[in-house]
Amino acid sequence: MGFKCGIVGLPNVGKSTLFNALTKTANAQAANYPFCTIEPNIGDVAMPEPRLDIIAKIGGSAQIIPTRMNFVDIAGLVKGASKGEGMGNQFLANIRETDAVIYVLRCFEDEDITHVDGRIDPISDFETIETELMLSDLESLEKRKSGLEKKIKQNDKDALQTMRLIETAIAMLEDGKPARIADIDEEDAKAWRMLQLLTSKPVLYVANVDEDSAADGNAYSAKVLAHAESEGAQAVIISAQIESEMALLDDEEQAEYLGAIGLEEPGLNRLIRAGYALLGLQTYFTVGPKEARAWTFHKGWTAPKCAGVIHGDFEKGFIRAETTAYDDYVANNGEQGAKEAGKVRQEGKDYIVKDGDIMLFKFNV
Repeated sequence: MGFKCGIVGLPNVGKSTLFNALTKTANAQAANYPFCTIEPNIGDVAMPEPRLDIIAKIGGSAQIIPTRMNFVDIAGLVKGASKGEGMGNQFLANIRETDAVIYVLRCFEDEDITHVDGRIDPISDFETIETELMLSDLESLEKRKSGLEKKIKQNDKDALQTMRLIETAIAMLEDGKPARIADIDEEDAKAWRMLQLLTSKPVLYVANVDEDSAADGNAYSAKVLAHAESEGAQAVIISAQIESEMALLDDEEQAEYLGAIGLEEPGLNRLIRAGYALLGLQTYFTVGPKEARAWTFHKGWTAPKCAGVIHGDFEKGFIRAETTAYDDYVANNGEQGAKEAGKVRQEGKDYIVKDGDIMLFKFNV
């Protein structure tokens, strides 16, 4: 299961610097000119998961395998992208392929790094990007309307539903509201997703601050946090420059660096976890002598569906799942202790898996 978060922003806001830190590589060229990222760079990033290390130690696992997410560094956008300006067409196509959008907003001043608008205003930057995505959505919706007219004349139910949703989306967008805040009924959810609207994707805001503001933020980042709160979204304060420097250090050196600047953990850890939560993802574990492994699933999934993450046969032939809560596993020093304490449960097909569950699936194909 791959999950892609697109890193989006105007040129020179720190997108590629942040991407480099995330992936601990220099694959994305960070340079002081627009469009230095011509093609999207994709980085496979391990999910920070201290629980996995703990259960691996208890279970005597020879190998630790974390769950992962994909981050996509997308070329900088400028005004007019919806009409093909700059790298506009490619930019919009790359966003369409992601599951969520991370808006990187510049919250630092630096005379050596130019801003395309000649000023530092993170909310204005956000509005520029959002407007271009809205304009692109409007254009795509208008094109789809014309293609539905013949089917509607034939009283095609699917076409009627799609047209109703298109008109709902157009009304919102023309009112300056992104599609992601629409209140869509469950019966319309699939058809709504099929519209593939750029502004329907969940959003995470990243306030990229200077090194001195990494711990507490600054006046610029305060505006970003306030905007995110007004939208019911999450925001993370990060100094991409600090994160890129820390990415080159070992664990001990990182700890010293973090202590010196007043941080408990790298900002990247918070960003990755926020992206994970943004997509409604959770983690269950499998553990044994060979390996301890984290598996990603969507919140609300049943045990058979989660079993299918490992292999389709596990879902098809699901019988039951031996399940231990993470806290019970740790408190009783592993599987045997949890069994003796009566903490290992036999769960059936209707069980809703919880974050942190340690699972052993029984199946027959």
